[in-house]
Amino acid sequence: MEEQPKQPSGSNFYHSPLQMNLPNSNTILVLGILSLVFCWWHIISIVGIVLSIVTLSLARKELLLFYAQPHNFTISSLNNVKAGRVCAIIGLIISILVFIVALLTIIGFFALLPIWGMVE
Repeated sequence: MEEQPKQPSGSNFYHSPLQMNLPNSNTILVLGILSLVFCWWHIISIVGIVLSIVTLSLARKELLLFYAQPHNFTISSLNNVKAGRVCAIIGLIISILVFIVALLTIIGFFALLPIWGMVE
């Protein structure tokens, strides 16, 4: 059996750069999950809409940063950004639907008030 030639410990031909996390990856994940939490209540669904929009704008910025220099950042932080983005998209859709239902409920309630029929 032949032995592999050993390189001296001080000379590596390739130095892998130290990879770091994307700056807002955990924030995006938390905001995406919070947008899912706040999307279910009628009037509070506005908070879900705002959180979703903020999360999507942060995620876009982080994805552009990652794809500009992919070798500088970890894949796990990219996965956090993608998961937060998916949660934000789902939260935005549900929040908009819940807000529309709440708005129609309020309009319907005021339309059924007896005073509206008495006003001429």
